[in-house]
Order: sequence, then C-alpha cells, then structure tokens
Amino acid sequence: MQITSMKSHKCGELRGKNINEEVKLSGWVSTIRDLGGIIFVELRDRSGFFQIVADPQINPEVHKVFETLKNEFVITVEGKVSVRPEETYNAKYPTGEVEMYPEKITVLSKSETLPFVLDDENVSEDVRLKYRYLDLRREPMLKKLQLRHKIVSAIRNYLNNQDFMEVETPILINTSPEGARDYLVPSRVHEGKFYALPQSPQIFKQLLMVGGIEKYYQIAKCFRDEDLRADRQPEFTQVDLEMSFVEQDDIINLVEGLIVEAFKQAEVEVKPPFKRITYKEAMEKYGSDKPDTRFGMELFDISDILMNSTFDAIKDVLQNGGTARALKVEGIANYSRKEMDDIRSLAISFGAKGLAWVTFMEDGTVKSPILKFLNEEQIEQFKSRANAKNGDIVFLLADKPKLVFDVLGRLRLHFGEKLNLIDKTIHDLLWVVDFPMFEFSEEEQRFMSVHHPFTSPNLEDLDKMETDPGNCRSVAYDIIYNGNELGGGSVRIHDSELQQRVFKALGLSEQDVHEKFEYLVNAFKYGTPPHAGLAIGLDRLVALLARTDSIRDVIAFPKNSNAKCLMTDAPGHASEEQLRELHLKLREKPMTNK
Repeated sequence: MQITSMKSHKCGELRGKNINEEVKLSGWVSTIRDLGGIIFVELRDRSGFFQIVADPQINPEVHKVFETLKNEFVITVEGKVSVRPEETYNAKYPTGEVEMYPEKITVLSKSETLPFVLDDENVSEDVRLKYRYLDLRREPMLKKLQLRHKIVSAIRNYLNNQDFMEVETPILINTSPEGARDYLVPSRVHEGKFYALPQSPQIFKQLLMVGGIEKYYQIAKCFRDEDLRADRQPEFTQVDLEMSFVEQDDIINLVEGLIVEAFKQAEVEVKPPFKRITYKEAMEKYGSDKPDTRFGMELFDISDILMNSTFDAIKDVLQNGGTARALKVEGIANYSRKEMDDIRSLAISFGAKGLAWVTFMEDGTVKSPILKFLNEEQIEQFKSRANAKNGDIVFLLADKPKLVFDVLGRLRLHFGEKLNLIDKTIHDLLWVVDFPMFEFSEEEQRFMSVHHPFTSPNLEDLDKMETDPGNCRSVAYDIIYNGNELGGGSVRIHDSELQQRVFKALGLSEQDVHEKFEYLVNAFKYGTPPHAGLAIGLDRLVALLARTDSIRDVIAFPKNSNAKCLMTDAPGHASEEQLRELHLKLREKPMTNK
C-alpha cells in the first residue's frame, strides 16, 4: 500500500512475504560495507533497518551512486524485494531474511561528517543536547519517544472513554501567590505589567467545574522557575484532570484504571486496587511521603528509651517537641571506622547535626559512641525493639520530627541501594492519603498549605483549623511508584464559607484574597459542585517506565541542568528595540568589592 509518493513501505516492515514485490523506500544511510566491489548499505527510517545491495555486474549505474554514499545521506531506492542467501541471514533485524538490489536510487540530501557516532553509548549529554536532532536518530531515544507517544495515546483513549472532555487552559495568566517562582512575561500593551506562565492549570480546572464541564482533562504544559535536578525541567508536562460530583475514592478508582492502561504500553501489568497508607504511617515507617516499600528496614521510635537515659542533650530535644527514631541495618557490624565516618558525613549532608549508632558485634559485645549514656537494660531494649541480631547496627537520630524522618528516610534508601535490598523486578504502586492540611513555615512565620489553598480539610478535623492547624488533615492523595511520586491531587473546597476559613488559617487578609483569588472566590458564589482532581507528571511517568534516570531522556528538546537549551542557546539576549517595546531597561549588575 502506498504510504507517500516517496515510500511504498517502511524500511522495518519488509519480510519474506514481500519477496518479489516492487517497493520504494526512503531513509538514511546507516552503515556502508564495501566487500570487494559489492556494496552493502543498511537503510534506516523510524521503523527500522533494511539492507540494500549494489553489484557493479548487475546495475553499474546504481553502483556508481552507491560509491558516493556516506553515512546519514538521505536516499530513495526502488526495486524488488529478494531473499537473502541463507548464510547471510541477519537475525539482528526483523528484516534480516530479505534485501533489495535497487533498480533506481536517488540521493535526496547529503550529510557532512557527524559530530559524534550515533551508536556510541558514551557520548556526553551536553553534546547530545547540542545536536539533539541527531540524537533523536538513535534507537534508544526513538524508543523512548515512541513509548511516550503510546502512553499519551492510551491515557487519552482511556479518559475519552470515561466521558472526559479535553479542554485547553491559558498559558498567559496572572502570577500565582504560592509555590515555586513564576516565569514572568512582560506585556507590551500594558506598560509595567506582566503575565506569568502557569505552574499548573489548578484554578482554571476548578473554574471549568463551576462552568459545568464535569469531567475535564488536559495534557498540560506547566512552568516553574526552580533549581533543576534529573527529574525536573523548567517546562514540563502533566496529565491534568478534574471531576465534579465525586469523592476521594472516585478519583482513586479512576486513576488506578488510567495507570493500568499507561503501564500496559511498557508491557508492565499491574492490578488494582493499590494499597493505601496514611501520610503519618509513611513518615513514621519510611521517613518519606513517597515511600519505597519494595524492601523493609522500617524506622522505629526510641524516644521513651532515651528519655530514661542520661543523655541530657537528647532529652532536651525530646522535651522541646523533638523525636528520636532509629534504623536497623543488618550485617554491617564489621564496617571500618572510615565507613562509619562516611555514613555520619552522609547524614550530615542530609541536614543532620550528627548521627549516633549502637553496634551489636558478632562476638556479643556492644560498641557505641553513646554507650556511656546507656545502661544494660536500655541497650537490651534497643536490641529488642530493633529485633537486632549480633552483626547488626542500629542508627539513631534525635531532632525535630521533619528532619529526623527526612535524614533517616534517605539513609534507609542509601542502604537499600548499597546492600542490594531492593527487588528491581517489583512494580510497587501505592497511595499516600490523609496529608496534613498545613505546615508551619519558619521563614514566613505562618502556616502554609501543604498542597494548595483550595484543598479540602478532612471534615473530621474542621474544629482544628483554628485551634490546632498543625494537626488538621486534608483530603489529599499522592500516587507513588517504586518510591517516586507519579502525581497527586485532592478533593477541593466548594463551600465559600469553608474557603474563607482556610484563607484565614493561612493568614491571608481580605486584601490578599481580593488581589490573588478574586475571580475564583466570585465564581464560588454562583453554585459550585463538589469536585476533585489529580495531576500526574507525564515526563516522570515515562522516564520510570523507560527505565531511565533522567526525564531529559524522554523529552524531545529538553533544557540542561542549568535550564539552558544548548541547541538553540536559549535563553538569549533581547535587542534594545524589543526591550523598548516592552518598556524594560536592563540594570547593570553592581560591582562587588573583593
């Protein structure tokens, strides 16, 4: 069947059934081999490879053109598909039993020598990003983008079949009040004013619910001006959805079906319902709100044991709202002094002021830098509570709960990887629910939203909003895969009075609310349905299913770790004329005294 005027078939689809068919192929010259005058070329397009052969005895004109070919020339060939001699079958390619002696060849485009060899696995990422259009020709990159396409298609099909509407929301919006830094876009028409690029479509999707859409989704572009890591980009894509007349379980059930369909595209079968754990349990057992539960090594509380010790410094921490937790690591009692110092340094790099441990030696003796503060009974309590054996080490830390959980949680993951405790064949999906509604910001000296100001508080905790906001739970939920947050969402507030109570708990004045949320507050006056939603990080989802450590590998044209596009050299300078039109003037960077 004719595909285009330059192709009757794709290179990678020809098989034995096509023998003697007249075909027309177009693609890139991938490899060239000259074996005593007979020239073999692997022709490549997106579908795969196909061998074409030029023999001067069969077609001297075609052979002359073959002699001029170089890697990455773009050509079209026409001729009959023929069977390869059995001894030359190439099992590496699905097309390995067939080939073609072209009757006609046309060079469509020539190529200079490439800056790197496409099949070289050791090319630096900077070079790959600078020449991304060449990097995309490599099979690993192509497969990742194909997987992304399949996942997006599956998600769209699933949501369309669930009666969702895909609706686009604005890219040029007003600046958001909380979260990461906004990217600002100066307005030429409105002097001195700026648009912001959306960090998410949050407010607009809630307004769509007020507008009666009921079921909305969008493969949405989002923007955050934040420091980057392997799993962050200044512009990223999320699967965004919102539903009316639903509760938490409705969203969770829907998203579990979506996850099943997305994972199928990577040939991964998962079965709902996924397990659920509370935020409190996740933090206390695993030290993380995105716990990796593919292995054990759970944290445990030792506050009561240390309160009965003579360790006054730790007792002061505990009496002032702190906590003491411990982590048992099996079979490392033979670690050297240097190895233990390295672990302490690692904990300090995570934010700890120090790290203590109790070592249960193989010979039954006990060693610890805090041994002088503990009596025999307390040491036995340590061993019993940790379920420790001779040869194990119990690490302990006392400080503010948030820091203790974070440091020990990260140490847990460190040992999980170092000691090969994580079963990488497991696909571990779970929900974390009952997140805190607020957390206190030392910097702002006020309570902040853990998710966002439109998240509904747990109705059982409404009386705590004014009296004990730090212990007020929200109806929020995150979906976790192998210790990575795939996405999260919440039931939203649809009652105007409750929304005002939340604004008040956040310390927002009427003026703040008027400036930042006036249109949403006004919309809520005109009949708002109960609604809830969720957003999944598409880049991260694809990267995890593609088994790559960086989301840059699943984005066609990403920025590097400094938020720079090495290919286009963005961000770049604006001309004086452009700045004048935008009513902007660049200020010189002040000199600093050395």
